[in-house]
Amino acid sequence: MKNPNSVTIHVSGELDKIPASDMAVFRTRINRAIDGIENTGQKVELVLGEAPKSQNQPSTTTKNASNETGENDEDVIKKLAQQYHCQKPLYSFKQLIVPEEVAENLLFAVDAIEVESIVYEEWGLKEIQPYPRTILNFYGPSGTGKTLAAHAIAERLGKQILIASYADIESKYHGEGPKQLKAIFYAAQRDRALLFIDEADSLLSKRLTEVNTGSEQAINSMRSQLLICLEEFEGIVIFATNLVENYDKAFNTRIRHIHFPMPDEKCRREIWQRHFPTKLPLSDDVSVDELAKIQDICGREIREAVIDSTNRAALKAKREGKDPRSGIISLKDLQEAAERKKAERIETEKEKLTPEEEAEVSQKVALALSPSESTNNHHNGQDKSS
Repeated sequence: MKNPNSVTIHVSGELDKIPASDMAVFRTRINRAIDGIENTGQKVELVLGEAPKSQNQPSTTTKNASNETGENDEDVIKKLAQQYHCQKPLYSFKQLIVPEEVAENLLFAVDAIEVESIVYEEWGLKEIQPYPRTILNFYGPSGTGKTLAAHAIAERLGKQILIASYADIESKYHGEGPKQLKAIFYAAQRDRALLFIDEADSLLSKRLTEVNTGSEQAINSMRSQLLICLEEFEGIVIFATNLVENYDKAFNTRIRHIHFPMPDEKCRREIWQRHFPTKLPLSDDVSVDELAKIQDICGREIREAVIDSTNRAALKAKREGKDPRSGIISLKDLQEAAERKKAERIETEKEKLTPEEEAEVSQKVALALSPSESTNNHHNGQDKSS
């Protein structure tokens, strides 16, 4: 007899043909749905690949990545690793514009990697650290050059780069995240590539101490696996995050942190200058010195401001019945575009809940879903709306 407190979710179809980006979004949403259901006290069984046959026939059990094929874990990891591919770095240090202190920290990290074989093999450090590795964490606001810096380090070292995010590691098979994680590290070591993990706060955040659902257990299991992978990996791992304050302390002692601040005026001047192609139709009043005075703006927003103002200049000329090529970009156009980009970012940040607000919302939802709690409060004369 089926447990009345359980829910079975069937997902059928040709899942392998779904684009990776769409599948990542789907996995995130289905996991959130499972969390929401399990928070009500119900257990969830996720069935993939086969729709329910009939009420009289037994349902399919949850399919794992390592199914009944008789494959051992190592074979499964190798097979999973085939989906991860390295690429040539897209950027170099010539394109990276960061404050001098950040540049020095990055170059020191590169130099340390280049002498790694000497200090570990010839000077014996391998006796105290069997797996030579470099683990860096780039943290700071979005658009400050963290991803570009990872590419630059790979380029300087003559290595390929393997880029992964939480969406890549999170598995479509519930609870298979640890194996996906092992597969990514295996792929990076297989190709001797630099491993870059973006949005790392999803992986490195504080482990859950009150584990009540299968999803929470899976998250803790994946974070424990990450610690093991970091201990055994021989190579370079770079994490990047905008939310370093969420990191678990267990990871902090294993990582060298490099802060990427918002660019100062000197950096902003150079960033603006580099985003003006020689063919760009700028008016005579455009001054990088004036543009550099725009504070609290990152490199990505500067790039987007240039693109935005350029499009508007071409469209303005077209709407006036002129050739779009006759459009001119003025200083005012660029300044207004920069302020628009800042306003978009500020609005997004306002909409985002703080960790404390998220905890408060979760508590209220849990309370609302608890009939016994609501009944008790009613009998006790407590007013939950106050």
